[in-house]
Amino acid sequence: MAISSLVIHNPIPVARLSGGTNRVGIIRSHRSVAFDVHPQSKPSNGMAASPLNHLHLHTEAPPRTDFVDSSTSHLCRYEEMLSVPPKSPREVIASKWHEIHGSTEWENLLDPLHPWLRREIIKYGEFAQAAYDAFDFDRFSEHCGSCKYNKCKFFDSLGLIHNGYEVTEYIHAMSHLHMPRWLERSHLVNTWSKDSNWIGFVAVSNNEETERIGRRDIVVTWRGTMAPSEWYDNLQRELEPFGHGEARVEHGFWSIYTSKSASTRYNKCSASEQAMREITRLVKQYQTRGEEVSLTITGHSLGGALALFNAYEAAQSIPGVHISVISFASPRVGNAAFRDELHHLGIKILRVVLKQDIVPKMPGFILNEGLERFEDITGPLEWVYTHAGKELKLDACASPYLKRGLNPMGFHSVETYMHLVDGFAKTGSGFRADAKRDITLVNKACDLLADELRIPPWWQQEANKGLVCNEYGRWVRPRRDPEDIPSPAKKH
Repeated sequence: MAISSLVIHNPIPVARLSGGTNRVGIIRSHRSVAFDVHPQSKPSNGMAASPLNHLHLHTEAPPRTDFVDSSTSHLCRYEEMLSVPPKSPREVIASKWHEIHGSTEWENLLDPLHPWLRREIIKYGEFAQAAYDAFDFDRFSEHCGSCKYNKCKFFDSLGLIHNGYEVTEYIHAMSHLHMPRWLERSHLVNTWSKDSNWIGFVAVSNNEETERIGRRDIVVTWRGTMAPSEWYDNLQRELEPFGHGEARVEHGFWSIYTSKSASTRYNKCSASEQAMREITRLVKQYQTRGEEVSLTITGHSLGGALALFNAYEAAQSIPGVHISVISFASPRVGNAAFRDELHHLGIKILRVVLKQDIVPKMPGFILNEGLERFEDITGPLEWVYTHAGKELKLDACASPYLKRGLNPMGFHSVETYMHLVDGFAKTGSGFRADAKRDITLVNKACDLLADELRIPPWWQQEANKGLVCNEYGRWVRPRRDPEDIPSPAKKH
């Protein structure tokens, strides 16, 4: 049924420090909101009209009250939030998933940010965070550099079973770049691998999630930089030829994606080959059943760079599958020719970036896409870095819960990104009063929350630094469950 206008008169109670209201901050007692759907209107680019693209929010007097009032104590707002369930509703988006994944280049969906798109971005952000939470970075561990959990219980171990996906394969990576010995992650002799690191995973939506989102979604998640060798590779900052044209990509990123060695245990095949083998298998499996399949690739920081390489390969190898990249804090990866090749292949790219985060400004802090304005004078600038795709730009100053000042690690955190996505409504507005994501998660691996909230910094840590008391009263390192110990790579 076509609806031309729907007006909601919504009395809302004033927020209190204690009580049951699910609103945050000082909120006026009445508002009127009108939603207008224009089914006959068309976008200016000539594309077919979409109800998602033409859902406009208008406000009548009195002024809007959707955002947190900056004059209210954020401690009071935080206390109110504690009485609200942290999960937002998950609507059925089956009829509109193409728009949410960029079929119209996210026109009219980013600013203001459509709530369906917001929740999907956070879902993939949780996958990116999971790649950090599951990584064993304890240099005293014999399994340092591996995933801490068996893939059969991966999401269950991380409390993400609600996302509706199942892990089908792990990806490991190495690099052929020479690294100084003092940068090695572990000096232990008997460690699981001296060459490889667990770098990500492939997952697929289960039947329930597939019905909600309207297709079988294959997700590839790439972890960001944690191992010393990856930090060293990130510092290479050299553009090298890519393919047969003028495209150039960053040398260190490409080395991590493509390196392999027959003498290694986990990288006889490169990260590229591991990912593509599993993607190809899953696409064939579900297309044979007659299902519509999408490929969504996500990653944070270095993971955002690897996601672009993965998307490029998949688009060339598996035509006809909708491929989108949703990355967080991704650096520049290549030059304008590489960006254009991604576009010509039909890959939809959404980069979520934070104004205060330095990583999306690198590499090419000086030699970047800003120089393209001088191309008439200089000619094609094939050695200049440039970003690809659409950008959703966040600002840490929009959140009343975050500290002000310089905090590079906090600004780069995935949890900070998800906090700000949850609170973002549109550019220049305040933080959403009805944001529901748990604010405490911001300080999980940094110190960015305001001190008044009394949330300990770096609170995610193992008790007694991982040591346990055995039956003899000795403090020892616990042994992993046999099913969680990395197993030899399969022979292919």
